[in-house]
Amino acid sequence: MKRVTIADIARAAGVSKGAVSYALNGRPGVSEETRRRILAVAEQFGWHPSSAARALSDGRTGVLGMIIDRPARTLGIESFFMQLISGIEATLSEHDVSLLLQVTEDPEREIATYRRWWAQRRVDGVILVDLRRDDPRVPVLEELDLPCVVIGGPNGLGSLPGVWADDVAVTTSVVEYLAALGHQRIARVAGLADLWHTALRGQAVSAAADRVGLTDVTTVYTDYTGEEGARATRTLLSRRPSPTAIIYDNDTMAVAGLSVAHEMGIGIPSQLSIVAWDDSPLCQLVHPQLSAVSRDIAAYGAHAAAQLLKIIDGMELRSFQDTTPQLVPRGSTAPPAA
Repeated sequence: MKRVTIADIARAAGVSKGAVSYALNGRPGVSEETRRRILAVAEQFGWHPSSAARALSDGRTGVLGMIIDRPARTLGIESFFMQLISGIEATLSEHDVSLLLQVTEDPEREIATYRRWWAQRRVDGVILVDLRRDDPRVPVLEELDLPCVVIGGPNGLGSLPGVWADDVAVTTSVVEYLAALGHQRIARVAGLADLWHTALRGQAVSAAADRVGLTDVTTVYTDYTGEEGARATRTLLSRRPSPTAIIYDNDTMAVAGLSVAHEMGIGIPSQLSIVAWDDSPLCQLVHPQLSAVSRDIAAYGAHAAAQLLKIIDGMELRSFQDTTPQLVPRGSTAPPAA
């Protein structure tokens, strides 16, 4: 099928190509009657503007970029990113904007990609994820003046706006809940140690433990995979005394930890309580169902995309605090055995 051009529309409408350009771009220079006739012909032909031509005329590509610096093999089972991307896409589709997604396993390559996108005008803006302490990406994006929204914060944002949730408040509530059940030995199977949200959760665990008088609190850092979650759980449960409750930084590791506990003959929740971060269908498909920290991750992504579109349109926005996650108790938590 031949692609429809402005010349085809001009010929069918009996006007010049310049008149078609004025009409299609909403510019003065043609009468309203002529404009309506041209638009009707364009709709009849199923015409859509060339993204390259639009980029030349108004500097917009109609594309936003996002880079995930994680092993590609982990993303297929990482429910957080799947839900996040679905929310981003839902908002972008309403505005006829596309998402350019790239996966890397090298921070230097990620930064090089931002520079290339900026130089080539490949994207109108970017969504930054997995905010790190002393993150080298932040000053680069500030230098490029590339519109950006960070999913994370409020620490480490520099001058970039962020969309974030109060991890400290909900982490505190999890520790207080487990302490109220009677747990004295609590462990946390955390994610990557250099991420800001990992650090904030760790600080909240320590502060809450001190406040309620817990002295036996252990943290093990992993890469978020089920394999690492299982290995950390096996190590923790082999200690004497072993923890009576474990908090996992994602649902994949929590389910892996549940499997290890079953394998070792440890009853859930009679001998071990489990809490997972980021509730998902996975948490509710296992037995017992996992107590979990719940938040609307798709809405989180949608809000970030909406904020970025406003920035691209010239609005000056500050960081946006999203809804605070909530703990949802289920069958995997109970008072420890006497």
